[in-house]
Amino acid sequence: MISSLPLFLFQFALIRLSLRLELRVYRKQPLYLPRLGGPEGSGVELTVLRGSETRKLPLIREKVSLNPVKSRICKLPTGGDDAPQIGYIKLSTFNQNASGAVREAIETLRKNNVKAFVLDLRDNSGGLFPEGVEIAKIWLDKGVIVYICDSRGVRDIYDTDGSSVVAASEPLAVLVNKGTASASEILAGALKDNKRAQLFGEPTYGKGKIQSVFQLSDGSGVAVTVARYETPGHNDIDKVGVIPDHPLPASFPKDDESFCNCLQNPAAACHLDRVELFSK
Repeated sequence: MISSLPLFLFQFALIRLSLRLELRVYRKQPLYLPRLGGPEGSGVELTVLRGSETRKLPLIREKVSLNPVKSRICKLPTGGDDAPQIGYIKLSTFNQNASGAVREAIETLRKNNVKAFVLDLRDNSGGLFPEGVEIAKIWLDKGVIVYICDSRGVRDIYDTDGSSVVAASEPLAVLVNKGTASASEILAGALKDNKRAQLFGEPTYGKGKIQSVFQLSDGSGVAVTVARYETPGHNDIDKVGVIPDHPLPASFPKDDESFCNCLQNPAAACHLDRVELFSK
């Protein structure tokens, strides 16, 4: 029995469902999101028709952050003002602001004497494909980012000539897990296969299909796989994911403050040192 759901949890549930369903049926009318808007903390009721059953879901409106990036500086415990500093960047989704926010975070961290970066893609379920490509261009000065393939082979190639690069040389580590999906996997695969970064964590979700929706005579539709993504190394990630170079300690945290604590405290069970993070 559902009594109340925060709106962001409802949206997250929709995303998770869309990742898992191989065959999906669509209504003629899309969900009208503007009508779900309103003051933070107020309620709204969503009526869902499932077959012949009608269900009402009461939701609680919460503030939606349009900035998908959180960043902070982690100073390593070597002492003094010249202690090496790592810039931690958490990217939560690939919305229209993602590449600009990542670029801004890098530039801000650099001004604070950051010499290496950690990009956290854990539990990032994807978003806009073009933003994934643009963020790869921020870190890569050359190379293929992703191949689009169909039954006849490679259909499209997305690559970079270095014109959009911001951070091509600083050491980079990328954190991934089973919640890393779609555009996140494209980015992680590009950075790994181009040997730009080491990946840490667990195999990613494995969302490598490209689907198109075909309308049926009754107004519904069906999603059909028309192509797939392949990493620069021609790895098909569907149902396999991107395989990291190294695991993370089981106790490794997901919030930025605890992440820094793990780097700073050699006695912590989750400790990783700079050499482990950035050696290739």
